[in-house]
Amino acid sequence: MHGEYYRRGEAGYESARNAAVWNERKPDRYPDVIVIAHDAADVVAAVRTAGEQGRPIGIRSGGHSWVGNGVRDGGLLLDLSRLDEITVDPATRTAVVGPSAKGPAINEALAPHGLFFPTGHAPTVGIGGFILGGGYGWNSRFWGPACLSIRAIDVVLADGRLVHADDESHPDLMWAARGSGPGFFGVVTAFHLEVRPAPVKILRTTHSYPMELARDLLAWSYDHLGTLSPAVEISAKVGYTPGSGERMVSLTATAFCTEATGDDLLAPLEAIPFRERAVRSTVNRETNITELYALADRLNPPGLRWALDGIWADGDVGTILDAAAPMLAEIPDGIAFVLWMLWGGFPEQANACWSAQAKVYLSPNAGWRDPADDLAHEQWVHGTLAGIQHLSRGLQFSDNNLADRPDNGLSPANAERLERIRKDYDPDGRFHTYMEAEQSTTAYGRAV
Repeated sequence: MHGEYYRRGEAGYESARNAAVWNERKPDRYPDVIVIAHDAADVVAAVRTAGEQGRPIGIRSGGHSWVGNGVRDGGLLLDLSRLDEITVDPATRTAVVGPSAKGPAINEALAPHGLFFPTGHAPTVGIGGFILGGGYGWNSRFWGPACLSIRAIDVVLADGRLVHADDESHPDLMWAARGSGPGFFGVVTAFHLEVRPAPVKILRTTHSYPMELARDLLAWSYDHLGTLSPAVEISAKVGYTPGSGERMVSLTATAFCTEATGDDLLAPLEAIPFRERAVRSTVNRETNITELYALADRLNPPGLRWALDGIWADGDVGTILDAAAPMLAEIPDGIAFVLWMLWGGFPEQANACWSAQAKVYLSPNAGWRDPADDLAHEQWVHGTLAGIQHLSRGLQFSDNNLADRPDNGLSPANAERLERIRKDYDPDGRFHTYMEAEQSTTAYGRAV
């Protein structure tokens, strides 16, 4: 092997285990062995050796799984953080991207060719877990979840074979790769992606209002989503506001303008009935993807213990807001907020298992420093969502915490089909799949 490996108890093991999770709230789970692969050959060797030794395999790509899904007790943790190469073919508008490559590097490589890809919002998110789980990124209302742009994958299967899979050679495997998230049963060493024309201009409007207008603002944005172009990404945030000493409710819309759309996409936001009550506003300001990454990074600063969760919801907005009232009223002090992300829905595709979505994604987020505060923050994040589980149309795998709050990341039919395909590609269950309650190590999991 070109890479390193660490057995539990050896020097370097604990450092490698902690480095596999971006969140400072590390899971109390301990693999027997950690392998840091440097290339696809290392991945093949690790998977084959794990098979010979009967070890189950967890996978870390970018390390941004909030619950550390790849870090499990026993078995092998396969760390792909060194697999971050990016190559671009502007003639075919495709890129080959390693699983740990991050959004800024990907779009920096694409920019000289006038190209773009809807990567994760935070600059620290690796492409692997993000895209396998669906991938709601920059301009995904227009282009759709990032997983729909996967054209092929290089993947090491449970038997240790490295194969190049596409819709003709492995249609079932590709179907599963487009949206199954931590339930995928292979190690992707490279994604072959269809990339998109870059927007000619990016414009951004943000209005911040007093907290007493939270319900009015959320309802307005939900009811008026249909007046906005799909090239406008819109969300609201209730609670913590970076750079401000007070809580506010903010509505942010980002327009990814093309020659066809023009650059007057954000005008509807100026028609909010209580527009004059905005505490501060930025209107139709030109920005760029580098600045967008920096703004997103401020919302989730590193070095904190983070808990996130979320559900898709639709139907009457009053019903949703009534059910969410305790969540909105009980936001903890410090860095805690609720995201109201208006994706609006995108047509499902026959070649993708991705299938859980609705009009809005409701997501509580909390960051803190003291482990003694774990339970209080986790109860707010997971407990308040559990209280409105009856409204859930599913979750996003990027925010999943299935061990503490079970929910559906796929439609029932697609989940059933996924398990049938898994038996063909991974009959011995070599790869860890979705976490279950007994694998939780959170204070909340122990309490419930």
